[in-house]
Amino acid sequence: SFLGKRAISVKGQSDYAPYFYDNGPGSKNGNMALFSISEDTAVGTHVYVLNGTDPEGDPVRYGLMFEKGSKEYFRVDSKSGNVNLVQELDREIQDEISVLVSITDGRNKPSPFSKFTIDGHSGILRIKPGETLDYETTPTHFVTVVAKDGGGKYKGRHQVLSSTATITINVIDAQDMPPSFIGTPYFGYIYEVSVPGSEIFTVLARDGDQGNPNPIFYSILDGSDGVFDINGTSGCITVTTYPTLLRKELYEIKVKVKTNASEIGLNDQLQAYAVTTVTVRVVDLNNHPPTFYGENGPQNKFEVTMREHPPAGEILRGFKITVNDSDQGANAKFKLRLVGPSRVLRVVPQTVLNEAQVTIIVEDAAGIDYEKGPTLSFKLLAVEIDTPERFSATADIVINLKDTNDNVPKFTSEYYIGRIPENSPGGSSVVSVTANDPDSGPWGEVKYTIYGSGSDLFHIHSSSGLITTQPWTSLDAEVRSKYNFYIKAEDSEGKYSLAEVFITVLDMNDHPPEFNEDLLEKTMIIGAPVKVEAVDEDAESPNNVIEYSIMTADPDNAFEINTDTGEIMLKPFIKSMEIVQNITKEKECRWSLVVQARDRGSPSFSTTAVVNIDITETPLKGPMAAFLLRSRDNPMKALGMVIGIISVLVGVTVFISTAIYMRNAKSNRIAPVRRIIKRRPKDQQPWTFRMPIIKFSNPADKFLIDNPELGLQQSSGSPWPKPPPPSAPCLPPPPPSNTRVSEWQRAVPTISGALVSRGSKKAKSSRRKEGNISSALVSELKLKLEQKINENNQGYY
Repeated sequence: SFLGKRAISVKGQSDYAPYFYDNGPGSKNGNMALFSISEDTAVGTHVYVLNGTDPEGDPVRYGLMFEKGSKEYFRVDSKSGNVNLVQELDREIQDEISVLVSITDGRNKPSPFSKFTIDGHSGILRIKPGETLDYETTPTHFVTVVAKDGGGKYKGRHQVLSSTATITINVIDAQDMPPSFIGTPYFGYIYEVSVPGSEIFTVLARDGDQGNPNPIFYSILDGSDGVFDINGTSGCITVTTYPTLLRKELYEIKVKVKTNASEIGLNDQLQAYAVTTVTVRVVDLNNHPPTFYGENGPQNKFEVTMREHPPAGEILRGFKITVNDSDQGANAKFKLRLVGPSRVLRVVPQTVLNEAQVTIIVEDAAGIDYEKGPTLSFKLLAVEIDTPERFSATADIVINLKDTNDNVPKFTSEYYIGRIPENSPGGSSVVSVTANDPDSGPWGEVKYTIYGSGSDLFHIHSSSGLITTQPWTSLDAEVRSKYNFYIKAEDSEGKYSLAEVFITVLDMNDHPPEFNEDLLEKTMIIGAPVKVEAVDEDAESPNNVIEYSIMTADPDNAFEINTDTGEIMLKPFIKSMEIVQNITKEKECRWSLVVQARDRGSPSFSTTAVVNIDITETPLKGPMAAFLLRSRDNPMKALGMVIGIISVLVGVTVFISTAIYMRNAKSNRIAPVRRIIKRRPKDQQPWTFRMPIIKFSNPADKFLIDNPELGLQQSSGSPWPKPPPPSAPCLPPPPPSNTRVSEWQRAVPTISGALVSRGSKKAKSSRRKEGNISSALVSELKLKLEQKINENNQGYY
């Protein structure tokens, strides 16, 4: 704040001194009395205008004077009266600045004796007619009097002799001025801590007749409402009651000051008193923090019980909360805030003045979840906003939640995989499933059921979720190794979820390998193997993987066996019957072997069979000979093979002939008038169909077929090593490479063919595949079937 002192100084003598206008403390134009300024005002800012006048209408000049040694914070333009800030303000360093404000009229003042006249003969000094003396304006006058003679000659010169004297005239004050208040306007303050009789403000007045002042007396004219009193001598205003009982925040008290009654008798026209206004403000101290109230008074904990998941925007009506601050104005302004799980609840209102009813509203219903916690706790804060003390209050908000059936039982996995060995006894455990329902009470109790294809062999415990086989169930991996079905977890109100169960029946090595017969009769051609085969009915590897071995042989050391395929062969050094006959003394060259078939399971099972082998050397050579020899025990098989080959060749021939006939019938039409036959150029050969050329180099060659179009022998499927191929017969020259069907001319084609055969049996010239076609077809179908089953099984997982 800025408090200015006002002074009026007059240079020289004047009838009437200039004076300031008093525009009041709230104005920025006048005498700068009680002027206030913010400390953050920028240097150079225009802050005030001094304003006054001279009764004679002369121009005035303004001035500012600071105490010696103090900073000059302001500067005034002497003509305009504009006051500017020239130093930075800091209230923490200096909160009040004193400055003397002056105003002068700037005129050449008349001489002091202008109010007086003197009789030139008698020397009597008198006041000029129409002039008055004013003690309050000029209490002392100085008059210089000159006395001179009539003059004469002295030393030949005319001269007048004179003498001067200064007369001091002291003006005696007369009782002609009323009293006046000093330092107006007046402002007083009442604080909450005041007690009856506390001083509020002291007014000050003085008599206008300063030369002989009279005692003055103070009194209250109006505005006290009976709660203020004033000391008639000192001017001290006091409060007569407690501030809390005051009904108004602002009082305007009119105070009168006067002199004693004897003064009035001097001049009946004199108003011997003055009146001023004292503004008294009741100041609230920030001595009350915010307080929360319940239905029964102050309360710092509020509790309610409600169901979980209320709708967003719902008001929690179980809370009856009021907040109050007994202070006034800015001291009673505070904010409300909820501290707790973010964005779950919000409080209304957020800003309070004095008192409000507190409302709590649901903002995020998902956060009010019994499963996350049966109790929610918040802190309700009330914190003052604009007070330096920042008083605050807190209250606990506790919400007890009631559970609802808002959750579905949920399995811990979308699917479960179980494995159980085959031939396990009924009631064996397979896999345990688990579903969780976070609801409480009966809503959280889960009941398990099982259904779907294959589920009739299994049972699930309704409470524990343990899946077992039925008491009467007998599982066999060789019959069915994969099962899948569904399980359901359901609560008491029928809410449920599903999961899938995949069960694999583990294969056990419970089947030994088995030969078709215990005694096998085989005929072996030198250089070609014979094969034995055992079957293991187990479902999976290694339980159904068989290894073959020769246990005993008579005579010994003549054979070896392929452990994987079961093919028995003579040892490599036995290449002729002569060697065989040297090894054995039996003329029939008959061996007896004991062959073992053992699976690779754990534990391993095995079986044996006796294989009688007749060794012979046939004049036939090649794969066909080997096939016929192997088929001698089954002649119908060989006959069926021959008939099949012949049927295929006949079918191909009929098809080709039919196609050629249809083409000729379409492209060669004979005109009824004339017929033009265009001779084929020599460089184009007719399209020919050549039958396979069959050559027999020896009697065994009649079982061999060479196909010049295929260029290979049908022995690639043989499971044993191929014999040396026979020499191929000469083939006729191929048709020219530039002859194409699209280049044929419109002429009747011819068909030519050649069949060259060796031997007497032409029916044997048809091509025959080596090996057992039916067996190969079955193997291929079996392979495809197993592949399809594997793909389906992989789809389970």
